[in-house]
Amino acid sequence: MTSSLEPTTTAPLPVVLDVDTGVDDALAVMFAVRSPRLDLRAISCVAGNADVDQVVANTLAVLDALDAPDVPVGRGAERPLVGPSRDARHIHGADGMGDQRLPASARLAADGGAIDLMRRAILESPDPVTLVPLAPMTNVALLLRAYPEVRDNLAGIVLMGGAVEGGNATAVAEFNVWHDPEAAAIVLGAGVPVTMYGLDVFSQVVVEAQTYEVLHGDPDPAVALAGRLLAHSHDVIRSDPRVGHGGLLGDAGAVCMVAQPDLLTTGRWPVHVELAPGRSRGQTVVDRRFVLGEDAVHGVDSLGHLVDVAVGVDAEGVRDLFLTTICAGPGASQVDDAARAVQR
Repeated sequence: MTSSLEPTTTAPLPVVLDVDTGVDDALAVMFAVRSPRLDLRAISCVAGNADVDQVVANTLAVLDALDAPDVPVGRGAERPLVGPSRDARHIHGADGMGDQRLPASARLAADGGAIDLMRRAILESPDPVTLVPLAPMTNVALLLRAYPEVRDNLAGIVLMGGAVEGGNATAVAEFNVWHDPEAAAIVLGAGVPVTMYGLDVFSQVVVEAQTYEVLHGDPDPAVALAGRLLAHSHDVIRSDPRVGHGGLLGDAGAVCMVAQPDLLTTGRWPVHVELAPGRSRGQTVVDRRFVLGEDAVHGVDSLGHLVDVAVGVDAEGVRDLFLTTICAGPGASQVDDAARAVQR
């Protein structure tokens, strides 16, 4: 099985994003639209950081800010496969976007919904598609169960979710997996190469305040929005000792990895999603043992499915790639100057 991050072509890589936009999902959409290394075929929306209708509205508004081409956006699941939907508005604001109050978009969601949109985008692509879930994986699980034939045209799945060391939704569970652990278990076991960009690297990639403050006044509306979103992220997480001084790129880092895989270090280990009720529900249990344990010796079932788990990231490289890419429009020189000042 090959890694889902191994490049196979120099042409732009076809990708489909699955989002719950979301402050850092918005940054991820910005990067995917503007990256010359990616060909964004579709965006599916799911309940997570906010309810699904708010997620759709946020995604369409971000595309407006980017003056993006007509990227199809699909409305997906309103709730997890099991249990209620539980949002993260305490982190992402009442509107899920740091209370930016973006103008409502005249764009419309695609007919047929997110699952059909993803199916068509994958099966109609002449080249294998990389599927990038940045949200609870309800839509992706439904897609893989309803239309298993899409696996034949998937280069891999690069997901933002899970953790090796510890969680954020609970002490051991990361939000996207915790919100719908059954969906995450289905995705990991679907027979598609998976790369897990979890909290262990997620928390390392930041944009320094002196850089994102320059973005605020940029004449490009998307760049200015990115600056405000990064500032909101900094305000929310500034007390977290795991995060450096700056605005967290979060989900956008996973999309940067798709564009430039050599910025990420991974290890291939079995991963199990804990589904039992209780404190450990939603935990991604990563088996990094070098020798057999008593469970294997005594015939207990294997721990999980082999996954390429992110364990290291070139944080400066990701930051620079993100800034260079989103600033490809008007005002790029201002941001480049700020980025160079930080590097000095």
